[in-house]
Amino acid sequence: MQAIELLTTRSSMPRLIEPGPSPAQFELLQRAAARAPDHMALMPYRFVVYTGAARQRLGAIYRGAAEAKGLSEDACLQASQLPLRAPMVIACLMDYSTNEKVPRDEQFASAACATLLMQQAAFAQNLGAIWRTGWFAEDTQVLRELGGKSDDAIVGFLYVGTPAVPTPIKPEKAIAEKFSDG
Repeated sequence: MQAIELLTTRSSMPRLIEPGPSPAQFELLQRAAARAPDHMALMPYRFVVYTGAARQRLGAIYRGAAEAKGLSEDACLQASQLPLRAPMVIACLMDYSTNEKVPRDEQFASAACATLLMQQAAFAQNLGAIWRTGWFAEDTQVLRELGGKSDDAIVGFLYVGTPAVPTPIKPEKAIAEKFSDG
């Protein structure tokens, strides 16, 4: 896939099946993440990778958060099954470090860019991926269970696998109106 095509046709793929990324494909995801903008070379991100049976551990984290929130048994069960929707789930965290030259928002943006670059690298290798957030990404208990500190943040969960169907490419957006002369 050519770079311009990759950038201008990016669409999430929610229907993912086995196989997940091979070790070589996963290495390319990692290498892509390392190219994110990174002022002062802080690498303000950390990734927790769940594959195979480990996805059930992530499901248990989701379930625990749902139970703590007082959700119904059905909702708690559904939460525990969410990570099984892809062969690989990457929990993407901003690993914040105090730095007077690099504000918190910039560090979050760097972690978000690293996540997007992994998603794009997946697409470039004919894999499918979807970046999910939802309330799990805002939950302090989930953050703690992922090993995050109180000033860290969950950027999202990148689900990666083989597309179950061809990736639907969404129509282009009218972006020109979002630009103006200075």
